[in-house]
Amino acid sequence: MTDERALADEFDLATAGPDFAEDPFPVYRALLRHAPVKRFADGSVAVARHRDLDRIYRDTATFSSDKTEDFAPKFGQSPLYEHHTTSLVFNDAPLHTRVRRIMVGALTPRAIAAMRPGLERLVEDLLDGLGPEPDLISDFSAAIPVEVIGNLFDIPHEDRGPLRDWSLAILGALEPVLTAGQHDVGNCAVREFSAYLDGLIASRQAAPGDPDTDVLTRLLRGDRGEHLSAAELVHNCIFILNAGHETTTNLIGNALDLFLDHPDQRARLIADPDLLDSAVEEVLRHQSSNQLGNRITTVATEIGGLELAPGTRVHLLMGAANRDPEVFEDPDSFDIARTPNKHVAFAGGPHICLGLNLARLEGRVAIGRFLARFPDYERAGTAVRTGRMRFRGFANLPVRLTPNR
Repeated sequence: MTDERALADEFDLATAGPDFAEDPFPVYRALLRHAPVKRFADGSVAVARHRDLDRIYRDTATFSSDKTEDFAPKFGQSPLYEHHTTSLVFNDAPLHTRVRRIMVGALTPRAIAAMRPGLERLVEDLLDGLGPEPDLISDFSAAIPVEVIGNLFDIPHEDRGPLRDWSLAILGALEPVLTAGQHDVGNCAVREFSAYLDGLIASRQAAPGDPDTDVLTRLLRGDRGEHLSAAELVHNCIFILNAGHETTTNLIGNALDLFLDHPDQRARLIADPDLLDSAVEEVLRHQSSNQLGNRITTVATEIGGLELAPGTRVHLLMGAANRDPEVFEDPDSFDIARTPNKHVAFAGGPHICLGLNLARLEGRVAIGRFLARFPDYERAGTAVRTGRMRFRGFANLPVRLTPNR
């Protein structure tokens, strides 16, 4: 208990090292027990409790998502700054409301259900192409969202190669501490991605697609007489492509790693495929693809008895909230039949992830089809995580496959 208290007292996101990125859960447990609302040396505050995150997500008037001021010292006047202060996720109403309303029509339950046959064919083709010792990240989990999101934007297949690297570079710049190298690579990725989209947008303006299935055509068409500016259009296209790629890659990779560590749960799911939906939700809770969120206070307020001045940066520890014992019984265990499972892996409130149902569908199809084909897969080397604090996933996950005969 003394060591746990010290762990909570000493923790600061600005100085957290690779050990925290590899395994943040001991720190989360310590914070939940001893410092569920903790002020750091720079004056920012970390919030770990599920009920506090739920309140913050709902109260958008007090806790703003706008990062115009917050990102200025981090990015300077750069392509990264322009992107991350223009995209949907880091904005409040009215921009957030306007962009979200335009996008939501392309991701209705009916539209997502219509994607399922193509997604199933894609997954089966990828499984057919796996060798005896594949890397389940590059050869499988990362390939799925690149194709799905590429299809949503009707991006030519021959143009999809750079999407993953652009995504990793741009989202990597959101880590709590940014190196000069990450800054340079991220800015280069924004420039290259923007230049590519300029050409794609011009082509779609000349020859529009079906607005019911083509997100770019829908964004160009606007909604209720409202249209995005040229910069808003480019940067929100980048956001959708990035967000849809990273979180789904991590969901699938984290799931297949968890089933290696929990063979009892793997056998349980294989024996009862009806548990697939709840299994995906438990992966999202137990190993949240997105571990951190951020808000900034607009007025004086308090959380957990701690007074916050206007302009206080608030770090939302989503991975901690999803292990909160006030909400989840035996929170560190991995139970694919857990119910209820009110995780915050997709955030909440007006900013709840727009693509959550698409991510769930991709996860269910990919995980279910993989386990049906290769129920006895094994590790073939050391899995390597990305080393990121915000996005939890793997860079490599080598396995050995034995087909189900």
